[in-house]
Amino acid sequence: MEWMTIFYMLFFCSSTALTAAPHKAAKYLQLLKSINELEIRVKDKGVELLHTPENPVDECLFTAVTCFQNGTLKLQPNNSQENSTFTKAIKNLRRLIVRDSGKCESSCESYEKKTPKMFLKSFAKLIQKV
Repeated sequence: MEWMTIFYMLFFCSSTALTAAPHKAAKYLQLLKSINELEIRVKDKGVELLHTPENPVDECLFTAVTCFQNGTLKLQPNNSQENSTFTKAIKNLRRLIVRDSGKCESSCESYEKKTPKMFLKSFAKLIQKV
């Protein structure tokens, strides 16, 4: 009887661990898809340059993600016909949550400013790293 209980507990724990990983991977794939949609639809000329974190160290991932999320609010669609798809993709990116390590010394303003398309490419690199 004890062996059956232990077997069921091990089975439950392993199945929970196996289902958590694909869900997280699917979430990040959805975020990358949203970034790709924005890259196609974003206005890149005559707009504000954005602080773009590139290759942040692990302690600064929270700060980098926050910079990207704040920067996405400044992005503009190429034309008004793409506004609903554009807004949906922005909302999707705002849901990303990264745990704060609390050890980062840099701020958003310390990163170089780049065009919206370069900003989104760097954001995609960060998502792949996370």
